[in-house]
Amino acid sequence: MSIRVTHTHGEDIAVTSAGGTEILRYVYRPDPDPFESRKPYAHPVRTLSGHTVTGYRPHDHRWHKGLQMTASHLSGQNFWGGNCYVHGRGYLPLPERIGSMRHDGFPECTVEDDRLALTEHLTWIENGGEEWAREERGLSVHSVDEEAGAWALDWSIRLTNTRATPLVFGSPTTAGREMAGYTGLQWRGPRDFTGGTVFAPGTGADGGKLMGTQGPWLAFTGEHDHTDGHSTLVFAHAPENLDETSAIHESHWFVRSEPFPTVAFSWAFFEEFELPAGRSFAYRYRLVIADGAWDHERVATHLERLPW
Repeated sequence: MSIRVTHTHGEDIAVTSAGGTEILRYVYRPDPDPFESRKPYAHPVRTLSGHTVTGYRPHDHRWHKGLQMTASHLSGQNFWGGNCYVHGRGYLPLPERIGSMRHDGFPECTVEDDRLALTEHLTWIENGGEEWAREERGLSVHSVDEEAGAWALDWSIRLTNTRATPLVFGSPTTAGREMAGYTGLQWRGPRDFTGGTVFAPGTGADGGKLMGTQGPWLAFTGEHDHTDGHSTLVFAHAPENLDETSAIHESHWFVRSEPFPTVAFSWAFFEEFELPAGRSFAYRYRLVIADGAWDHERVATHLERLPW
């Protein structure tokens, strides 16, 4: 199934399916409010039938924007956005701690039938203007399958510390708040996904029991308002992410369906890790965006058909 890619220079890149549905809009123009941690994000993300499966600036967390790369606690700075967690004091508005990610260009962009492969260069900048890290980001739209009612988005990061001192990655949990290990690549769902069904390999449909767990994939199914039907998102790790000999740090799921729907591939849930000066780390992730309420078997079978 072929796709069409439209680049509005200085603004965004949009991907449209052969059926005419815009399935992805990747926005790299900075949003106006620095308190929300200005950085690129993907929104709206849609299924092939046109159901929107991302939320943007919800009233409870204005800094949640579709699908975005974040770092909630990074050497005293907040690249997640919004209030900062301070142990013993709770969440505080500390605008002087909010960092940003600057889009520096797209050195590669290839479109071939049903695949978009995009490389982006970014710079992570602390609140005072010092450049802390360089990122090479990869985005790939592929496996657009009308019969299955699904398509896939691969998102990769390679981050290099450009400081003279280590970068320290953490989360609210490493700062003292229990079971709030959010950081890393984060999805915010639309409000109609609240109370949705969450499951992972070998588990029942109880999202609350998956917070802080580990596994190769996790699925989130929601039922839409206004229109009949469900959608399913599958969040999957590349094999090397779960290999303790190659990953810089182990990953855990940050997942909620109540009071709002969100999933993050947390790379520093329970413990901090350091990235030495001049060194790099890398992760690869995959999202499958599907129409319908998928179950364990359908998710597992579909992922087996998508080799890395």
